[in-house]
Amino acid sequence: MLREDDWPPLGRFLSGLRLHGCLWALAAMCAWPLVVGLLVGYPLARSARRPARRIFPSRARHRVADDGVARVQRTRAWTATVMSLLILAAYGRPEDVDQAQQQFMMRLTITPWLLLLSAPMVVAALFRWSSPTARRAMRPHLRTAGKSALWYVGAFTMVPLLIGAIYYADKHMGEDVGRWGPLVLLLPLLWVLLFIAFASGPAVRSAFNTADVHPALPALLTGALVWEFAAINLAVGGLPPGPPLVQLTALIGGPASVSAVAWWEVRRLRTRYGVRLRG
Repeated sequence: MLREDDWPPLGRFLSGLRLHGCLWALAAMCAWPLVVGLLVGYPLARSARRPARRIFPSRARHRVADDGVARVQRTRAWTATVMSLLILAAYGRPEDVDQAQQQFMMRLTITPWLLLLSAPMVVAALFRWSSPTARRAMRPHLRTAGKSALWYVGAFTMVPLLIGAIYYADKHMGEDVGRWGPLVLLLPLLWVLLFIAFASGPAVRSAFNTADVHPALPALLTGALVWEFAAINLAVGGLPPGPPLVQLTALIGGPASVSAVAWWEVRRLRTRYGVRLRG
């Protein structure tokens, strides 16, 4: 049930758990904070997930579903992960392992923002390549993608504003307001954080719904992003560990393989599905 875009209401979700009444009574007595958290948290999470999935569907509406491309992408990702672990195991020092963990967390943090900065440039290049007829067809979908990006940026903007409002209500309001104000503002803050959590994965996978603008845009953006990440990792963490040949292979091999798979996806879209960059 929880893998669907629209979660069921709380009553149907609880009935699907199929727990005996005695177990519910035992949980209410022994683990009542968990029960209260479930009764309050599940509706809150469901209310945040619904708009997140409406704006960023788990499957892009106009992206061509190609199982062959998905298999190659998974194989490349797992191969890159295994190779990185082997290099760390053979040549890495403790500080290299810590740096790899920091780079992984950094990628999770900055990927949506780097995507937001890169997408306009890639879209502008695609518009320049396209024919006037194709541009007219892409403009309505481009507005939709822009609105979804604004939703995401707006949600992130609300987080520090709500945190500041909670702090102000706690420190500067009267005793009654200072007691209940932070609790009242905590619910919208949790809602916004849940919205961001549910939206981030589909937003990145669909490149903020740019697949609706053109089916090849996610592949083109992936090819651009991977080189940007390589430059950021080199500037922040330096070269990977190992001999010079291993360093060069690790630095160039990953982005080059991602670009090769992305370009193969674009070519496959053209040969199998008739999707052309200029059309």
